[in-house]
Amino acid sequence: MPGSESSDVPDVIWERPERAARGPRPAHSRAEIADAAVRVADADGLDAVSMRKVAAEIGCGTMSLYNYVAGKEDLYELMVDAVSGEYVFPDRPSGDWRADLLALARQTRALMHRHPWLTKVLSQRYILGPNVLRYSEYCLWVLESLDRDSGTKMELIGVINGLVTAYVANELAMGEGAPQEVATRMAYLARELGGGQYPRLAAALGSAPALTDPDATFDRVLGRILNGYAA
Repeated sequence: MPGSESSDVPDVIWERPERAARGPRPAHSRAEIADAAVRVADADGLDAVSMRKVAAEIGCGTMSLYNYVAGKEDLYELMVDAVSGEYVFPDRPSGDWRADLLALARQTRALMHRHPWLTKVLSQRYILGPNVLRYSEYCLWVLESLDRDSGTKMELIGVINGLVTAYVANELAMGEGAPQEVATRMAYLARELGGGQYPRLAAALGSAPALTDPDATFDRVLGRILNGYAA
C-alpha cells in the first residue's frame, strides 16, 4: 500500500507533506478528500465511508486515492479535523470560564447533531489535527482563570467532551425509534413501575427534574459538572 513501504512504524498524516517536493501538483487536496468523506458519512453513515466511495465522490480511482491517504484511518482523522473547523471562537474568552465552556459544549452538541457519525469515531486517536488542537488550545485559554493545575484542566475538557458525546449518542438513538415504538416502551415502563416491584426507581423518576426539555437538561447537567470542578 502506498505510504507503507518506507517504514514499519506508523506515522501521522499531519507529518506527511500534502504534496511531494517535486513532480506535478496533486489533482486533489486533503481538504477536498475530507469534505467528500464527510458528505458520504453525513448522507449514509460512517459504515458507508470507504476508499472506493470517497474516491468516486472526488472523481478519481480507488488506487489513486492511496496517493493521498494510507487508508480508512486517515480518512477518519481528516473527517474529525474537518468538522472541528466548524467551531466559532470569540476573539478572546469572556473571563467566565463556566459560561464559556458551556457555550463550547453547546457547539459540540450541535456539531454532533449535524454529523451524527462523529459520536462513533471521536476518540483520543484523532486529536492531532490542526483544528482539534486549536479547539484544545482555546479551551485551555478559557480555563486560565480556573485555579487548578493543567492536568485537572485537561481532565475537565475530557469529561465535558465525553459527556456531550454520550448525551448526543443517546439523543440520536432515541430519535431513531418510531413514535409508536417510543410510546410502547414508555407504556411498558409505566406498567412495570406501577406494580410496586421497583419502588426506589419509581420514586426517583417521579421526583426527577423534567426531562422533556433536552436543552435545559443538557445545560443543567453540564452546569453541575462545571460547578464540581469549581468547588
